Amino acid sequence: MQSLEAFKRLGLSGQILLAIRKYAFTTPTPIQDKAIPQILKGDDLLVEAQTGSGKTACFAWLILQQISERKREGKKIVSALILTPTRELALQVTETLVNFGVFLTNRVSVLTVIGGESIEQQTQTLKSGVDIVVATPGRLLDLLDQKLLSLRHLNFFVLDEADKILDLGFAAELDSILQNVPGVRQNLFFSATYPEKVLEIVKRISKNPLPVKIDDVTPTVETIFQRVIEVNKEKRGMLLRHLIKEEKWSDGLVFVASKVAAHNLCGKLKKAGVRAGALHGDLSQPERNKALADFKRRKIDFLVATDVAARGIDIEKLSVVINYDLPRSPADYIHRIGRTGRAGETGLAVSFIDHEDQEHFKLIEKRAQIKLEREEVAGFELTGEAPEKVRGALPVKGKRKSKKDRAREAKQLKPQAT
Repeated sequence: MQSLEAFKRLGLSGQILLAIRKYAFTTPTPIQDKAIPQILKGDDLLVEAQTGSGKTACFAWLILQQISERKREGKKIVSALILTPTRELALQVTETLVNFGVFLTNRVSVLTVIGGESIEQQTQTLKSGVDIVVATPGRLLDLLDQKLLSLRHLNFFVLDEADKILDLGFAAELDSILQNVPGVRQNLFFSATYPEKVLEIVKRISKNPLPVKIDDVTPTVETIFQRVIEVNKEKRGMLLRHLIKEEKWSDGLVFVASKVAAHNLCGKLKKAGVRAGALHGDLSQPERNKALADFKRRKIDFLVATDVAARGIDIEKLSVVINYDLPRSPADYIHRIGRTGRAGETGLAVSFIDHEDQEHFKLIEKRAQIKLEREEVAGFELTGEAPEKVRGALPVKGKRKSKKDRAREAKQLKPQAT
């Protein structure tokens, strides 16, 4: 039987330790070692943690433990709000909370509040009472605007993947949410990076959050072998099918830049006899849930996805991640490839680049602190020359509308029923 002394020393309760034993955790990760004692002290934290570092457990274990210990009679009230950038990450966090709360004497209830699922069902659960809400900004604001959800008694506010929340244009929504939470609460920020725009938001939420970071840890996952293959864009699909066959890739996550690309590439893989599925924003939430479930259960071998799947999706023993299209943000490269090589397993990450991608991939290498050799595959060599760069007009700062504003404008433009 495994020893749980290292976890016990962090201040975790016996009931949480039982769940840790059930899920075969052997030792705390470095970020858990540093963050958990500070969370127990009640400090606001600014945690910088890469994908696969165990950060979700940091706040999940402690929030479950403290809410369970404070449980009182009567209707449940929302004591913790965990805000995530994507529906998939929200569902993953909810699953973690449910799994690790299984042995609590005073059971803690969790509700996922996301778009694409029944708002009526979410409303009914809220009326019955709930302890923890895991949410994406859009649906959460809908419930707050309709006075269907109260955050007046909030004790914990967690911003998970803070940099991605702002990348997706949720700054205005975040401001609206903050107007609904009490002034006294524990704030926990988790992010892989903290660019200036994220730090500005942090300053408005918390006065002096304690920074928690593991020193001397580079962002590149050491257990992942990374390759860069030069190929013309029009030959990427054929190259991918060739590599799946010749290198005997059993399963993989293929990242593309758009919903249309995901749909088209998935269709071509299926036509070639590859068991493939697609995951993108045009799918309904049940369809997205099914695609992920099928991939995790190996009903399909390759999942073609937009960046909706890049953060927070925990897929055991994933063999390879393919950057069919490079991510727009250099920081997202690490999040993508971090889907493989998890929990001590080795992994493979392959990126396709052509002439136009050369400079962008150099930025990715600089950010990830890596330098990779370019390679070519016989029959798929890169041909032609790089096109001459044409500079367009610079974007105007501060002019981007929030998703909420765009949605309201769209509603106003719809013709009224007569």
